[in-house]
Amino acid sequence: MPKNSKVTQREHSSEHVTESVADLLAHQEPVDYKRSVLNVTGETWDKQKEGDEDLDAENRPAWNSKLQYILAQIGYSVGLGNVWRFPYLCQKNGGGAYLVPYLVLLIIIGLPLFFLELAVGQRIRRGSIGVWNYICPRLGGIGYASCLVCFFVGLYYNVIIGWSIFYFFKSFQYPLPWSECPIVKNGSVAVVETECERSSATTYFWYRETLDISNSISESGGLNWKMTVCLLVAWSLVGLAMIKGIQSSGKVMYFSSLFPYLVLVCFLVRGLLLRGAVDGIMHMFTPKLDKMLDPQVWREAATQVFFALGLGFGGVIAFSSYNKQDNNCHFDATLVSFINFFTSVLATLVVFAVLGFKANIMNEKCVVENAEKILGYLNTNVLSHDLIPPHVNFSHLTAKDYNEMYKVIMTVKEGHFKELGLDACLLEDELNKSVQGTGLAFIAFTEAMTHFPASPFWSVMFFLMLINLGLGSMIGTMSGITTPIIDTFKVRKEVFTVGCCIFAFVVGLIFVQRSGNYFVTMFDDYSATLPLTVVVILENIAVAWIYGTKKFMQELTEMLGFRPYQFYYYTWKYVSPICMAVLMTASIIQLGVSPPGYSAWIKEEAAEKFLFYPTWAMAILISLIILASLPLPLVFILRQFHLVSDGSNALSVTYKKGRMMKDISNLEDNDETRFILSKVPSETPSPMPTHRSYLGPGSNSPMEMSSAPNGRYGSGYLLASTPESEL
Repeated sequence: MPKNSKVTQREHSSEHVTESVADLLAHQEPVDYKRSVLNVTGETWDKQKEGDEDLDAENRPAWNSKLQYILAQIGYSVGLGNVWRFPYLCQKNGGGAYLVPYLVLLIIIGLPLFFLELAVGQRIRRGSIGVWNYICPRLGGIGYASCLVCFFVGLYYNVIIGWSIFYFFKSFQYPLPWSECPIVKNGSVAVVETECERSSATTYFWYRETLDISNSISESGGLNWKMTVCLLVAWSLVGLAMIKGIQSSGKVMYFSSLFPYLVLVCFLVRGLLLRGAVDGIMHMFTPKLDKMLDPQVWREAATQVFFALGLGFGGVIAFSSYNKQDNNCHFDATLVSFINFFTSVLATLVVFAVLGFKANIMNEKCVVENAEKILGYLNTNVLSHDLIPPHVNFSHLTAKDYNEMYKVIMTVKEGHFKELGLDACLLEDELNKSVQGTGLAFIAFTEAMTHFPASPFWSVMFFLMLINLGLGSMIGTMSGITTPIIDTFKVRKEVFTVGCCIFAFVVGLIFVQRSGNYFVTMFDDYSATLPLTVVVILENIAVAWIYGTKKFMQELTEMLGFRPYQFYYYTWKYVSPICMAVLMTASIIQLGVSPPGYSAWIKEEAAEKFLFYPTWAMAILISLIILASLPLPLVFILRQFHLVSDGSNALSVTYKKGRMMKDISNLEDNDETRFILSKVPSETPSPMPTHRSYLGPGSNSPMEMSSAPNGRYGSGYLLASTPESEL
């Protein structure tokens, strides 16, 4: 040992040694214990593997700019649900009054939990598996459960992108192929297709031309080759965007995140110029205040907040893990949360401006059809001409004149009115026909666009917007799978991404058979809601109650340079866990009360019919929920009973110059503290200091110690396993 080293000086001095091991290590150049001549663990040193692990933390990919990162988070959180789910919930749950519970729950649940996920990802710089292994090894199943849910959601979400791709390419023709019912030849006579005539042109095109749907989930009907090709194109787009990680997906986000806003603004301007647009918007935002007292409204608002921000999927953590540790993630959380909210409001304005126009068109059509019926009754003397007000002109009949005439006939012919088969033709009834999801995008909206001037242009823009919205969300969802797996198991990024997309395409073929739409409904309803709610509750508990809210706030203070508002302390510790527990309970009750079924399209009736899932489908449904939740108890049991080592009680102290190494395992907490700090436990600081280092073999700390001037490793506690410690 060199003569000038502190250890040598102490050997030749009678001075009482009071310096701690940590102080000694600060003046020694550390070495990996695997290289030491006194390596007592029996582990072999793999130079190549060690080099890869060293570079992992130091050379972790990073966003090119703050703008690229913000656009990625916006692209992930702003998805198809903002366009076709939020407007439906707003209409269903009290119009403008629904915005109040939504905004309240966004502030007390959405924003704090979104900030929490951003903070842990940025602080630890790992994907979801590594983050939760690090914070609490026994709850390490959170990361694996998130990956499984991401996989389930990605399977069917990309099918929706495939549908949008099909409509996108079909939009390059005039007139649009769903604007009129097809004509078929019956012998020498040309007639309108019966199924189309009994429904509508857009409905027929969706169910028959696009999906070629079967009558039930039990009737497979074989693969729909058109949708199979579109699904292949969708997965190819996702694979190309993801193949280089954030280097490729980050560039895609510039277009996929910004283009939808351009389209929404264009649609809003065009929609406001349409006749009847104001009727739709007024109907939308007329508040029904009594709805605010309905618990169901608050449950649906909480669920929408939860899914709108992408909480629990792991995508938020994955994206933030590529940030610098001094990035202001509190600002990011606030900005993205409220951009998400305002995007939902913007989309709602667009949807109801267009639906208001469509409602006026359909109402006028209703008036014309019923006026012809009345003229027929007048000509056959079923109705008397005295019943018609003198100012009514059948050649220019307005909705107001028809309603006046309708009320007179209903009063006079009260006993036989139903036999006449007249409709009220109220604009309010048309506006109250609530549609969501595929019904809004592929039926209601497409029908409205057929009445637009230059309808192919607007159709191309609309479905290109849907493709980009879906692609942004899919990149985030796939990052929730690829980032933690690559971090944990050190697989090659390109190989794993391509393999994952190919595997997902093969499994996803279940969604492009003729009964595939019913499987999309099943996965959408049951594969994510309950497992993700449990995941987010456990995330909240792991940080606030196991890791410690005060400790977490202190680390955030040093990371951000300012102390977050005390509001977050109370929401993380009390408000959010309670609200999420209530939401989980309500979701379980809802699953129990609502019969597990789906809306099937019956070809012979040209109408939808609610059917219950058969026994085998119920088994799949239950398996989805169990499989997505299984990692949570499984990992807990394996680590609780030490069936799998989590590495949380291992401490390695190394001396390079003296070629000596000490490996102390399975120490009690107090002994371990005394060994490191040479103090009694009561005098020691928190066992998780701000500059906590990661001591896993051959790995850099996610929280580097600043006190080691020349070394790669610091000294401190390893309180939780990290991705490398499990290898």
